[in-house]
Amino acid sequence: MSAIRPLAAVVLTIGLFAATGCTASAPAEPTATASDELSGELTIFAAASLSQAFDELAADFERLHPDLDVRPISYDGSSVLATQLIEGAQADVFASADEKNLAKVADAGLADAGEPFATNVLQIAVAPGNPKGIETLADLAHPGLTVFVCAAEVPCGSAARTLLDTAGVALTPASEEQNVTAVLSKVRSGEADAGLVYATDVRAAGDAVTGVDIEGADAATNVYPIVELAGAQNPDAAQAFVAFVQSDAGRKVLERLGFGAP
Repeated sequence: MSAIRPLAAVVLTIGLFAATGCTASAPAEPTATASDELSGELTIFAAASLSQAFDELAADFERLHPDLDVRPISYDGSSVLATQLIEGAQADVFASADEKNLAKVADAGLADAGEPFATNVLQIAVAPGNPKGIETLADLAHPGLTVFVCAAEVPCGSAARTLLDTAGVALTPASEEQNVTAVLSKVRSGEADAGLVYATDVRAAGDAVTGVDIEGADAATNVYPIVELAGAQNPDAAQAFVAFVQSDAGRKVLERLGFGAP
């Protein structure tokens, strides 16, 4: 019996140690954070090309935070939105289709430089089936074609001019619009034979238009940054939404809709 007691003591000691160790390493219960208790309203300014993606992301974000109300998002050309913010418009979050227009807002002391969350390239949008046989940027300069583009100060317009200049195409557009949605609507309605828009806009339009790839389009890739604005009325919600857009869930939505990674 005396020879057995030391072994029993060792076994008992090991058992107690193991039990104590398991208890010590058990995961703690999750605790609520500020983002779990978001409430009030969230105001977002976003580039027109983000409308489908941000409508979906905002709806997902509201489901995660049922006490929060994301107000109808203000969509327009990034240059238009930047001007509105600089002139005093109130918003919590700004998502631009380029870094240049966000820099204007940052230079005005309304935000920091922001963080990139997506990229996009241009395509030529034409009528379904491409009845005019447009295959290249050079084709857009053919007499008799009605072509719409974005204004030069708008990101899609700046990218269009970069590609046209690189290709050596002298194009006189029928109109220069203040956002990419307006250009696409002209093609959809038949008012324009072609328009230079983002690939994501062509994709979102479905069968309403056909997209023609542009050789070397990545030479004018637009990088989209997002930022919480300095004067945000709901800074907690603004910070949480910016993080949500950059999260795995946010990236999946953006990738599904055709946006590239930053």
